[in-house]
Amino acid sequence: MQRMNAATARRIALAAQGFGKRRPAKPNRRAVLDVVARTRLLQLDSVSAVVRAHYAPVFSRIGPYDRSLLEGAAWSDSPRARRGLVEYWAHEAALIPVADWPLMRWRMAEYQNGRWSGMRKVVERNPTLGKDILDVVTEVGAASAGEIERHLELDKPRPKGTWWNLSDTKMICEQLFAAGELSIARRSGFTRLYDLTERVVPADVRDRDITEDDAVRELLRRSSRALGIGTETDLRDYYRLNRRQTAPAIADLVDAGELIPVDVDGWDTPAYLHPEASTPRKITGAALLCPFDPLIFFRPRTQRIFDFHYRIEIYTPEPKRVHGYYVFPFLLDGRLVGRVDLRAERGSGRLLAPGAFAEPGYATAETADALRGALREMADWLELDDVVVGERGDLAPLL
Repeated sequence: MQRMNAATARRIALAAQGFGKRRPAKPNRRAVLDVVARTRLLQLDSVSAVVRAHYAPVFSRIGPYDRSLLEGAAWSDSPRARRGLVEYWAHEAALIPVADWPLMRWRMAEYQNGRWSGMRKVVERNPTLGKDILDVVTEVGAASAGEIERHLELDKPRPKGTWWNLSDTKMICEQLFAAGELSIARRSGFTRLYDLTERVVPADVRDRDITEDDAVRELLRRSSRALGIGTETDLRDYYRLNRRQTAPAIADLVDAGELIPVDVDGWDTPAYLHPEASTPRKITGAALLCPFDPLIFFRPRTQRIFDFHYRIEIYTPEPKRVHGYYVFPFLLDGRLVGRVDLRAERGSGRLLAPGAFAEPGYATAETADALRGALREMADWLELDDVVVGERGDLAPLL
């Protein structure tokens, strides 16, 4: 087994995720899709405190870009610009390359009756609703759950106090999406518009038949390339696989020379290196990372690689929050040197930073200068006039 020091492993991980590269002068659609070619997925999340989660990782890697480029790649399709990304349950709900859709067929089979028991109960008490929904979508085209419900004349008051207050129609739409019968043609705001998968995913992609074992091996190849180096749990978490699947698949990939076992100093478990991973001598540059960035969304890996304890505090009562509601770690020259609580106040045109906190040894003028520039760049990208820094944290007075 090869040995490697932790600093080298960290640089490999950052390079694999697209950090340390020269930014394009004027990011275009190709530059946006190149980011996803590296990360393989962009997690979707409904929180819009600053910007929706899928936009932020692209900004972190290539700088200010036109968000409509990502929207066009994911939610539009024309002869001149074919759809490049499609939604499915990858890490969580995520945008993935269209070509990767068949790799999720085994998961679609698992989700034939929904992703969780509550959804299955809705299927059981509405045995014909799925067919009715498919009939409506076939006739009218892409539609939201609310629009489908109105076509079915099921628009009636929802029971109070239910989780997300979802209607049965919405639940069955989600079940059909999870099962691969519906896909997301586009979004209106953040509302999904469902359409028949045959109208969203090209026939040559849909027709690819991949067994679960082959798909798992291929997903591990993708996660290994996206991570550069990672433990078994790192590789498994990227696509939310389970150990039953990954243990034999990793053994096969090691035997084939497609994963190289590595012992990293300070890591408490063996790691696997992608044989084509680059090892830069240094990583430079600054980036604000949203909580759902693929570099940091698996918190044990973030702790292991960066010695950075990070937990999202959205669901923590405000008096008990340590750093804030929606906190972005700050990456500077290959290290996570701080974190900043951020909020986009669009009505007043302000990017609010109520708190800014340094990691030990980084409460310096240099860190503050770099963070100030990153905040200004983000504000400009979001078309906000002012950056307003609060009083919490040891970086706040330096900012």
